[in-house]
Amino acid sequence: WVTMINATAQRGDASEPGAPVRLLVVDDHPIVRSGLAGLISTDPRLELVGSVSSGEQALVAVTERVVDVVLMDLRLGGMDGVEATRRLLEIAPEVEVLVLTTSSDRDDILRAFDAGACGYILKDADPAELVQAIHAAMRGESPMAWRTARTLVDSRTPEGAGDAVSSPSNGTEPVDVQHLTAREREVLLLLRDGLTNRDIAQRLGISESTVKAHLTSIFQRLGVRDRTQAALWTQRNLP
Repeated sequence: WVTMINATAQRGDASEPGAPVRLLVVDDHPIVRSGLAGLISTDPRLELVGSVSSGEQALVAVTERVVDVVLMDLRLGGMDGVEATRRLLEIAPEVEVLVLTTSSDRDDILRAFDAGACGYILKDADPAELVQAIHAAMRGESPMAWRTARTLVDSRTPEGAGDAVSSPSNGTEPVDVQHLTAREREVLLLLRDGLTNRDIAQRLGISESTVKAHLTSIFQRLGVRDRTQAALWTQRNLP
């Protein structure tokens, strides 16, 4: 079952000021698709350009419509959401895939991020939280539900903590956690726990711009590109 909504061909790029974020919904439950369509219609900054029920249909949709953000369920018939995410980003690497699912399972979370998802939100989230996550994804951020972050934290194992880690994604040399400064460790641990830059600044008694500066340095040091990758690195490597 597929519902495709004609996008306005003459519309400017969504990166232009005031242009809406163009969304594709991928979920095999009609009631969920309908509910998301209703939510999206309440925000003039969002535009629903497609609603499909399978990963296979999502792959076709991104070739036929201009899409900025995909809301991807993981539990799909046939091709699951993880594989759909991986294949979709091979076809349209400029698209952001935001997972929207009921699963808070650690393996599902890690598989989704490994496939290239930019964020992970649970279906019991407040509607306003989902809307914020969509806009955050469009800004290049990596929104993550609090319970998702908590799952990663609670599933940490102490083995290997403090050891040199494997090469980061950009192919640089392994990072020895002992080479992180005390402040960088503090920022990373708070980031892992799901705190925003403002929350981290308040907790550490520093300015928000200082937090951003620390994060820029940390991302370069670890060879990661965003908050989610840094949080996952921290979950795996810091006690």
